[in-house]
Amino acid sequence: MIVQLLCGVTQLAVLAIIARVILSWFPIGPTSPFAPIARAIFQITETMLGPVRRALPLAGPLDLSPIVVILFLQIVVQRLILNC
Repeated sequence: MIVQLLCGVTQLAVLAIIARVILSWFPIGPTSPFAPIARAIFQITETMLGPVRRALPLAGPLDLSPIVVILFLQIVVQRLILNC
């Protein structure tokens, strides 16, 4: 039961990161109806992406931290540790 809960949490984290990446492609102003949702997603995912972004070398204008975190969550957490 705990393993299933952790698998669900990691899947939600991956979906939140993907949502953040997609939202970053569009300009969302403070008066937009999507602003509160976008702000919440950015705040939630920044706790995972921020440390990785600071540790990675610069890759020009590309932010590779979402790729690294998703790979970590998918490979290490779900496959090796939890065996989801």
